[in-house]
Amino acid sequence: MSQTFSHITVLLDEAVKELVQEPDGFYIDGTFGRGGHSALVLEQLSPQGHLMAIDKDPEAIRHAHERFADEPRFSIEHGSFAQLQTFVEQRGLVGKVSGVLLDLGVSSPQLDDPERGFSFLNDGPLDMRMDTTSGESAADWINRASETEIADVLYQYGEERFSRRMARAVIAEREEEPIVTTARLARIIAEANPRWEKGKHPATRAFQGIRIHINRELADVEDCLDQALEVLAPGGRLVVISFHSLEDRIVKRFIRRHVKGDEHLPPGVPVTDAMLKRRLKSAGKAVKAGKDELNQNPRARSAVMRAAIKLA
Repeated sequence: MSQTFSHITVLLDEAVKELVQEPDGFYIDGTFGRGGHSALVLEQLSPQGHLMAIDKDPEAIRHAHERFADEPRFSIEHGSFAQLQTFVEQRGLVGKVSGVLLDLGVSSPQLDDPERGFSFLNDGPLDMRMDTTSGESAADWINRASETEIADVLYQYGEERFSRRMARAVIAEREEEPIVTTARLARIIAEANPRWEKGKHPATRAFQGIRIHINRELADVEDCLDQALEVLAPGGRLVVISFHSLEDRIVKRFIRRHVKGDEHLPPGVPVTDAMLKRRLKSAGKAVKAGKDELNQNPRARSAVMRAAIKLA
């Protein structure tokens, strides 16, 4: 059995309180992780309610089967939340889901386990895949991608302004020997970074960019949001917790677009509310972790929760 790593669920009470409005409903936890949100959702459900969880990580699936083995109101699917609509269609519940919760980003067990290759703080295989059963690892990608592709990923997904310098350094180093460990990549990136930010490891942004690329994180979020809107019942809740600006921007724009409705109507035509085809109503302002939670879990400092309600 794999080593156990602790995980503190972020914005636990706030997210579940916003999500669960109908105890008899069918809910989706699109990012099971270690089951913190799922456990509290199940506490709020009646005997008729059900929670379907989804996770890419085989370790999360194993943990779910162990933790909720005797819970008939719980089921879990191994896959991406970008497959959400498929999983719902298989149950014949499109348009009948009471709530969808997404807790984006990487879980603490993934970050803290050196074997997963997410962290530059502990040396391990350069993997970074959330689903270790499929796809290209970070090592595979970093040793075959062009200099331009590497620079683009670091800049677009890591928001790293020295991306071109870092990409050149990666290409030069891999010609000497393939880059297969997190420590070596972190060293290469750090040495190519001319301006270290105070309190931040010089490889932070680069590692974030590579991780997002390897796991298609932003594309999956966009796909999932569209699908969530289709599977939700009228009055159903969409609750999303983001951990960096790129994710949050996608969520914010998605909610805003569907709150405003159709903006492409001909100019000068009298517009009724029905013609706008608004599909969402905002459930209030963005929520961030409070002081008590931040004292307990510093990783919550960047978390932003947004919620919306599907209209009829």
